[in-house]
Amino acid sequence: MNSVKVHAQNSIESVRLWSAPSSTRVVFDLKDKPDYSFFSLRSPNRLVIDFSDSKTQVDFKKLARSDHRVKKVRTSAPKNKKSKRVVLELDGTYKLVVFPLAPTGQYGHRLVVELHDTVKPKPVVKNKKADENRDVVIAIVAGHGGDDPGSIGYKGSYEKHVTLAIARKLAAQLNKKAGLKAVLIRTGDYFVRHERKPRMARENKADLLISIHADAFTSPQPNGASVLVQSARRANSEFTKVIANREKESQLLGGAGEIIKNTQDDNLAVILADMTKEFTTQSSYVFATEALKELKKVTKLHKTKPVGLSLAVLTAQDIPSVLIETGFISNPKDEKNLNNPAHQKKLAMAITSAIKNYFTQYPPKGTLISATSSLTHRVERGESLSMIAQKYRISVRNIKDSNNLRGDSIQIGQVLTIPKK
Repeated sequence: MNSVKVHAQNSIESVRLWSAPSSTRVVFDLKDKPDYSFFSLRSPNRLVIDFSDSKTQVDFKKLARSDHRVKKVRTSAPKNKKSKRVVLELDGTYKLVVFPLAPTGQYGHRLVVELHDTVKPKPVVKNKKADENRDVVIAIVAGHGGDDPGSIGYKGSYEKHVTLAIARKLAAQLNKKAGLKAVLIRTGDYFVRHERKPRMARENKADLLISIHADAFTSPQPNGASVLVQSARRANSEFTKVIANREKESQLLGGAGEIIKNTQDDNLAVILADMTKEFTTQSSYVFATEALKELKKVTKLHKTKPVGLSLAVLTAQDIPSVLIETGFISNPKDEKNLNNPAHQKKLAMAITSAIKNYFTQYPPKGTLISATSSLTHRVERGESLSMIAQKYRISVRNIKDSNNLRGDSIQIGQVLTIPKK
C-alpha cells in the first residue's frame, strides 16, 4: 500500500483590533507559529502581509469599523496557492512594528501588528508664572489592557477591566482635590507597552506613578492587597543602563539631568545620578508604607510591608513609583469585591488619602500644596519650643497657637504643626 503524506497547513483562527489614542494594535491568532513576510504600499497607503502555507475563514468586514487608522482589512490574491495575503488599508502613514508572540496563558501563536502615530505633539512653551503653585501630578497606570487581559478571576472576570475601573475612580477622586491632578496612562481597553508607561508619566510631568493591578495565584486561598516597589537589584540595573548612556538618557534623571549629560567628570555624573535614584527609591518606599496604612482601613492586606520585586513599569529613575495589588482576583471573595463599584470606590478613596497624606508631608517645590500646607515636626529628646521655633525661624507663640498649646511643655515623640511664615 502506498502511503500519502498529508501536509498540515497553518491557519488564521481569528483577528482582533485594539485602538489607543496614539496607536492601533492588530493581533492575528494562528494555529501554529507564523511564517510571514510583509511590505508597505503608498497611494493609497496599505500594509500587505503574506502568511506562508496558511488559510483562513475569518470574516474581516466588520473588523476596522471603530478604528480611524485602519480603514479596512481584507484578503487579496496570494503570491502562491498555499499562502494567504491580508491587506490593511490605512488612513495615513505610521511607524510600523510587526512581531510574532509565542503561546501564553489562554492565547496560542500570534502575529502582532502595531501602527504608531508619527506626528509628535507641539512642544509646550513654559510659562514661569503658570508653573507657580502648580498641581501635583499623579500618573495612574491601569494594568494590562487590549489583547492582554491580565489574570482571569475565579469566576472568569478579567484583571484588565477591574484595574481600569479602579483607576478611573481613583482619577475622579484625585481631580476633586485642590492641588492634585490625575493622568490616566490607559484610558480605554488597549495595551500600553511597559517601557512607554514611565515615559508617558514623565511627558505629563508626574510627581508619582501608581500602577493598579489585581493579584492571582494557582489556588483560590490567597487574598488581600499588597503594595510593591522596585527591587534594589532591578533599580541598580536600570541605574547602570542610564549612566552608561547618560547623553541619551539624561531626561530620565530629573533636574540634574543636564549636568549629568554634559559634565566631563564621570564621578560627578555618578554621584548626582545616584542621589536621584536614592531619592526616588526612598520616596517610593515611604509612599508604599502610607498606602498600606490607608488600604488596611478598607480591605485585608496580603502583605503588611512594601514588597520589592523586579517590575518593568517601575523603572523611572526620577519618579517615585509603586504597584498596588488591590486583591487576589483568583480568590472568590476578593474577585466579587474587586468587581463591586462600591468596593472599587473605597479602594480609590484609600489611595487618594495616602496620596494626600504623603504630599502634605513631602510637597514638591512650586506646587499649590507646598504653598498652602504646613510642615510637621516630631519632638526629639532635648528639644524645647524655643529651639524648634528658632530652627524654623518662627515665634514660639505661632507654634503654640497652631497646636493649641497652653504651656511651654512638650513631649518626646509629639508631632507639632509648623505654620507657614
